[in-house]
Parts: sequence; structure tokens; C-alpha cells
Amino acid sequence: MKRLLVLQHVEIEDPGLFEQIAKERDLKIEIIRLDKNDNLPQTKEGDLILIMGGPMGVKDIGSERYPWLKLERDFVKRELENKRPIIGVCLGAQLLASAAGGDVEILKYGSPPKALPEIGWSQIFINKSNNEFKELFEEPFHVLHWHGDRILLPNKAVLIASSVRCKEQFFRIGDFAYGLQFHIEATELMIEELIKEDKEFIYRALGLNGQKILREENRKYIDKTFLKRRLLISKLFNLLSDIKGI
Repeated sequence: MKRLLVLQHVEIEDPGLFEQIAKERDLKIEIIRLDKNDNLPQTKEGDLILIMGGPMGVKDIGSERYPWLKLERDFVKRELENKRPIIGVCLGAQLLASAAGGDVEILKYGSPPKALPEIGWSQIFINKSNNEFKELFEEPFHVLHWHGDRILLPNKAVLIASSVRCKEQFFRIGDFAYGLQFHIEATELMIEELIKEDKEFIYRALGLNGQKILREENRKYIDKTFLKRRLLISKLFNLLSDIKGI
């Protein structure tokens, strides 16, 4: 049985819709909890690696709080060199870009620019030169953002889609690795837990009414975008299965 290897960093940010679709495809799902001292996996032909998000970032590599973070980036670098299929979400996208020679910086917005996280549902726009995902963007595509950093893409990366606030939202490295700054995997329960637990981050981005704003946006978009988010995940699985026989 082919495997989906999930590198998970916190309880709340699980594979969500990725897990649902992987089960439909009869993939064996193995969740590796790096925050709980699980060992990084030994990969093999046919594996697909899914790297989830978390409140930590590439700039935390070397921190005593996250001793596994450097090991994880080194693992991602090796798997890129081995041309193993990878999908990175949020922190996972940061690690993917960093492993390929990129970096991150604080996301800034406004005039003059100041540090301001991007949180909530907003539209992403496809790079007009991209054809492989064109059909998903024929109608507006709103996704959930929850980040305070901006990814600085390595030279070898191909930009697929951007938001108004942050250019580097969706990208490809080679033909076998995709990074998504946004959260297509999010379920209603996951978002509600984030809203409850991440109050300070929300206030920084949206002010004291931030939790209310997010709940209103969630009611508007969580079901409306469900099929399109599933289609994007299925598209990624299909593209990557053509490479290594997933």
C-alpha cells in the first residue's frame, strides 16, 4: 500500500481534508508528531510527504524550543534531492522553500509598511502563465490565511498563485514538490480551535473584533469553498502520483 507520510507539528494543525482524500484513495496514512519526539521517517518509492503548519517558523531553526526543526529541514532537503513528492502547507511551505535555497521574512503591509499578519479568508489569483491549475481559478478562489511571514522563493521555484497581501502563496519546485502558504486542509472544527487558541495573533492582525470577523468569514466560505479545496488537493495528488507511482 502506498503511504502518505504526514509531518505534524502541533495537535491543532492536522491533515484535515488531505487525510479524507488520502483515505478515499486507499493511501496508508502515517502521522509523525515531531513535537512529540517521533523520529523522521525512512522513505521509500511511492511515498508522498505532507508537511503541515504550526506557530513556529524557519527563523526558529536553532531554537531550544524546537530542536527537531533543523533535522526536519535537513530531511526535506534530502527528500528534494531524492525527487520524493512533497506537499508543504504554511510552515511546510517555508521549510520546502528554505531547503531549496529560499528564506522567509516578516510579512509587512501598508504605507509605511509594518508587520501585519495575514489572517482570514481572501482570494488568491493565479499567475497568468500557469496552465496546470487554470481551471480552478476560472471563478474566484477564496482560501484561509493564517501566517505572519512571507516566503522568499528560491530561484528554482515557479510561482503559481498570489494574494493581494502576499505574493508567494502557491509555488512549485521542480516537478515533484508544491508549497501552499494557505490552508486548504482546514475543517470547521480546526478553524474554530484556531480562533479560540490564537487570540493574540488574531488581535494583532484584525483588532479586538478579530474572532467575530473570522467566525463570520468562516460561515461564508467554509462550505462554499469545500469542493474547490477538494479539487485542488486531488489535483496535487494526481500530479504527484504521475511522478512516483503513488
